[in-house]
Formats: sequence, C-alpha cells, structure tokens
Amino acid sequence: QELMDIDISSKPSRPPWYERHVQPCVAELLGSALFIFIGCLSVVEDSGGAGRLQPALAHGLALGIAVAILGDI
Repeated sequence: QELMDIDISSKPSRPPWYERHVQPCVAELLGSALFIFIGCLSVVEDSGGAGRLQPALAHGLALGIAVAILGDI
C-alpha cells in the first residue's frame, strides 16, 4: 500500500542542443536568404510598367512565406 503512494515526478527533458542552437540559426539563414533572393529578383525582373508595386508585393509575399514556413522554429 505504501508503495502506491509514492509520487514519482520526472524532470521535463530539455531539447537537444541542435534544437536550441543550430535550428534557429539555420531557420534565420534560410528565411533571410529567401527574403533577399526573392526581393532582389523582383527588382531585376521589373518590367518598368509595374513601378513600385511589384517589388513591394514580392517582398511582402516572401516575408509571409518565410514566416509561415519557419514560424514554428
């Protein structure tokens, strides 16, 4: 009976080192690279008629995609 009353509380396990240190750095690198790459391509491919709208939309969509994909990290 006394053995059943023992409260065993385990410590929550810490995530591995790569989930704490490497994964956020890689996510930041990929997100920034995607944002800059798509933004620069939108300016290079500007046909002249779109004006400032095309680069602005490309940067906004690139940022939205990066946040949607890498936001959990």
